[in-house]
Amino acid sequence: MHDDRCPAHVQVIAEAGVNHNGQPELAFQLVEAAAQAGADVIKFQTFQAERLVTATAPKAAYQQRTTRGDESQLDMLRRLELPRQLHHALKSDAERRGLRFLSTAFDEESLRLLVDELGLSLLKIPSGELTNAPFLLQHARTAAQLIVSTGMASLGDIELALGVIAFGCIAGPRERPGVSAFRAAYASREGRLALAQRVTLLHCASAYPAPPEAVNLRAMEAMACAFHLPVGYSDHTLGIEVALAAVARGASVIEKHLTMDRRLPGPDHAASLEPDAFRAMTQGIRLVTLALGDGIKRPQPQELDTAAVARKSLVAKAPIQRGEPFSAQNVAIMRPGTGMSPVRYWELLDRVASRDYAAGELLDE
Repeated sequence: MHDDRCPAHVQVIAEAGVNHNGQPELAFQLVEAAAQAGADVIKFQTFQAERLVTATAPKAAYQQRTTRGDESQLDMLRRLELPRQLHHALKSDAERRGLRFLSTAFDEESLRLLVDELGLSLLKIPSGELTNAPFLLQHARTAAQLIVSTGMASLGDIELALGVIAFGCIAGPRERPGVSAFRAAYASREGRLALAQRVTLLHCASAYPAPPEAVNLRAMEAMACAFHLPVGYSDHTLGIEVALAAVARGASVIEKHLTMDRRLPGPDHAASLEPDAFRAMTQGIRLVTLALGDGIKRPQPQELDTAAVARKSLVAKAPIQRGEPFSAQNVAIMRPGTGMSPVRYWELLDRVASRDYAAGELLDE
């Protein structure tokens, strides 16, 4: 969300994520589809499976439904790793197509790849890492802008995460991290200023797909009021309606999964949009943004012709002679609206005609 009167451009992030299924050709198809759909950003996920999960970590329920039941989460993620060398080619292809390349890191080595090798100046922190204070601190100590997703979080969780980021922005290298230090950094003017310069929050319901009743879009306003930061929305619902509603409620960023085919095997395809639907969402976002306007209630230029026809004026109900008093018997209120406003009706009744009027003539006293 934003406070500017003129609606800002809503940043649309096409979340390719792991929908490449480990296939480079499919990854490049997703980049092309995102560009053709009018997205601003194409985003992948960067991780090393062995650094992300233990061998016994279970799958989420939605992952159980959409992948092989006999496959562990570790084995699933091994298949879905984005090869290191492929990042450079995807970034070049994205930029050639006018897209910004973005990826979410899930471990320190992956973060260093994104920042040191690829030179990314924008990073996305996923909802699952919101309580990973050491990893938040590593993000904060880069110079990058940060998009922080807040699925599964309370306002208290978000405040503490922002405290970690504020500490990382303003603390010296010898200052010891810790909860009290994070809270002090968040409470400081310097910390708040650093957050305002670097952080956008994303409201999110971490269910795949998310039912509409779990979305709670009004929480975007609660977050904006609590933290005075831009707020967007990461959408996991089916369809495009909720994303458009989020824009109407002030979201400055919309993130949505993109797939080439929702029937493909993999954890996120079923909760994603195919290219045509993603294009329709992007076009809808642009229309809604345009329709939001600047919030100032005033006649629009496109209304002026209608006003002349639909509004009314004071007119002579019957012929009126010069010097004759105006009265309810000789004054009517009729279209068009190009004469004296009916607001002046009672003022007119206290006066006499300055000239002759024919019946039906607009009064111009």
